[in-house]
Amino acid sequence: MKEQKRIIIFTDSGDTIIDEATQQYREDGIVTSADFIEDAGEILKQMDEAGYTIALVADGEEESFQNVYRENGLKNCFDAWVVSETVGEQKPAQIMFQTAMDQLGLTEADKPRIVMIGNNLKKDVAGANRFGLTSIWMDWSPRYFHEFEEEDWKPDYTVKHPSELIPLLEQLEKKLEEAGTN
Repeated sequence: MKEQKRIIIFTDSGDTIIDEATQQYREDGIVTSADFIEDAGEILKQMDEAGYTIALVADGEEESFQNVYRENGLKNCFDAWVVSETVGEQKPAQIMFQTAMDQLGLTEADKPRIVMIGNNLKKDVAGANRFGLTSIWMDWSPRYFHEFEEEDWKPDYTVKHPSELIPLLEQLEKKLEEAGTN
């Protein structure tokens, strides 16, 4: 049995794992398929196999995410699944992050162990920062904000490519071990 990591990962999908430029749509706007950002699918699988608890925390339609992750065979990498259409609000609304915590049975005491990985400073980073989570900005896509318009848009960490995530997570895991945080 794999060892369970202390760090808990909340992650966005579009332009964080999935390349939004490759999304194929039906007439009603539902995404039917999409490609991963280079190496992102493999990194997601590696994080799952390494023992990280992973929650999808994403804005969009439930059916779109079901289609994309079922197509790519990686839906089972997620231990929780929080989509704005189902929750009724989008990030940076705290309910998105709280719902993921609730699905995973986490409490306020677990927040120091949770990282939120996302590509959008206004939604992912600010939402995580306001909720008391560690924010990791996936600065990969040119589509969204690249300037810190508000103080809480500043991420705790920045990565430019999915391949940088596992070394960062290992570093954060080590910090938790050294601090003695459960």
